Amino acid sequence: MDPARRAPHRPAQLTHDYSLFAPADATAPRVCRDFVRAVLFTHDREPLVMPAALCTSELVTNVHLHTKGIAMLRIRLTPARFRVSVFDESPDPPVVTHPAAGAIACWGRGLALVAEMADRWGVADERAGRFAKGVWFELGGSRGSIRRQAHTRGGLPQ
Repeated sequence: MDPARRAPHRPAQLTHDYSLFAPADATAPRVCRDFVRAVLFTHDREPLVMPAALCTSELVTNVHLHTKGIAMLRIRLTPARFRVSVFDESPDPPVVTHPAAGAIACWGRGLALVAEMADRWGVADERAGRFAKGVWFELGGSRGSIRRQAHTRGGLPQ
C-alpha cells in the first residue's frame, strides 16, 4: 500500500486483536477467510493474505465438518507475527492425516496444508469460554522470517 494512503492515526508498532463468531453454516469458511483478508489488507500485510486465507479456510472448514457448533475466530497481529486461532465446542483433538503420495483424496489434507503453509501451528492449551479447543497458526511479518517448527501444543515445540 502506498505510504501516503496509510491512516495517520494508526501506528505500526501496536498489537491488534480481532474476534469473529461464525455460525455453524457452510458459509463460515468464506466469512472467516474474507475477515482475515480484510484485516491483513487494512494493516498493509498483503504478502500474508494468501497463506493466511488458505490456513483459516482449512481450520474453519474442519470446525464446520467435524463439529456441530459455531466457530470463534481470533486474530492477533503484531509487527512481527500474525496469529489466527479457531476455537470450537468439541473436546476431540484434531487429527493430522497424510494421504499417500499420488493418492486422490477429497478429505484429510487440511491440517497437513496448514502445517506446510504456516510458520508454526498447534493446539491451544487453554479453553476460551464455552469453546473446548482451539487450533492456531502463525505467519511471520514476511514469508520465511520465522523458522518453521513442527506441530506444537500451546506454543511449545513437542
